Amino acid sequence: MSVTLRVILIISSFIAFYLCITKIKKSQLKIENSVTWMLGCIILILMSIFPNVVVWISEKLGFVAPVNFIFLVMIAFLLMQIFIDNIHITSLNEKIKDLDHYIALKEKEEKYSNK
Repeated sequence: MSVTLRVILIISSFIAFYLCITKIKKSQLKIENSVTWMLGCIILILMSIFPNVVVWISEKLGFVAPVNFIFLVMIAFLLMQIFIDNIHITSLNEKIKDLDHYIALKEKEEKYSNK
């Protein structure tokens, strides 16, 4: 793994980690939602600090270059994050549907009580 790639990974990981911390402090991001981002940052930092492990794993898995393994890890991480976000979206959609039904029933009750 080239030194340039290692430096880029470390810098971008620290920036992402810093952004997560500042968003949590400003109450713009919940801790439970930022755990996966922080975990991803830590994994990238570890992969940058210990490139021999990345090279060894990529060779064992049959990757042509270690950078391809890093891309796979990043893609897997993003897919995991998308899956978690979809779970949250589905939950929120159900809550919106329930709230919509509740409002419709209240409006119907109010309409009949005013007659």
